[in-house]
Parts: sequence; C-alpha cells; structure tokens
Amino acid sequence: MAKVEEKKPIVQEIKDNLDGAKSVVLVDYLGLTVEQDTNLRRATREAGVIYKVYKNTMVNLAIEGTEFAELAKDLEGPTAVAISKDDATAPARVVANFAKTAKKLELKSGVVEGTYYDAAGISIIATIPSRDELLSKFLGSIQSPITNFARVINQVAEQKAEA
Repeated sequence: MAKVEEKKPIVQEIKDNLDGAKSVVLVDYLGLTVEQDTNLRRATREAGVIYKVYKNTMVNLAIEGTEFAELAKDLEGPTAVAISKDDATAPARVVANFAKTAKKLELKSGVVEGTYYDAAGISIIATIPSRDELLSKFLGSIQSPITNFARVINQVAEQKAEA
C-alpha cells in the first residue's frame, strides 16, 4: 500500500505537466555525460520546455486514456520526457538541435497537437521553425515589396521636385 501512495504524487505531477500540453517528445538519453545532460536541461528550460526523467511505469499510468496514450509503446529503456505547453515544435527542435552535438541522444517518438509521430516523423517536425519565426518571415516577405514600392515612389517624387 505504501508503494502506491508514493507513486500517486509522481503520476499526478506528470498528468499536471501533460495537461494543456501541445506536444510531448520521448527522448533516449542513455550515454550522455553529466555535462551534456546539464546543457540539455538548460537549453530546454530556456525554450520553455519541461524536460524530466520519470520511470516508464509512471509515465504509462499518467498517459493512459489521454491523447498521449500511443507513446506507451515507446516507453522502453531509459526515457526522458520533453513537454511544451506553448510551442508545439519546441521539444523536438531543441532536442534535435542538441543531438547534433551529443550523438548518443535520440528522439524516440512524440505527439504533436494530438498526432503521434515515430522517430522519423519527430525528426521532420524538429526542422519546422517556431510559430514566431514563421510569422516574422511571413511579415518580412509581405513588407519587402511594400518598402521597395515606397522607395520607388519617393525617388520619383524627388526627381519631379528637382525638375
């Protein structure tokens, strides 16, 4: 009985972290050095991503009956969980970028906005820029022609003023 009582707060913590999450990514961290793990935790924290290591059975209990239930099949071996409530691509993007320097780090799978992706799918998701980056690129592409048009009109007005 005591064991069950000890597990309930951990399972509840996982459920609280998953509540309202836009994406969850499972990560195989076996083989990382302490320094690499510390740097990864710092990078995820800076990106607003919750990165924690839980026992697979605890995660299994927490995701049961949720949109993240499909992740249960990938909960084998050492697994860390990266969760984001704001940016759907952030966990995959941050971990994949870090994996370029830490070859032992691997993306296992994930759920992004309710859709399950395997390792290959999550790797593709990781290449998608954040929403803010996409919006700034879009606004930049809209603003550029308008700015050029304004310059041309201004030059024409200056030439006519000189004449």
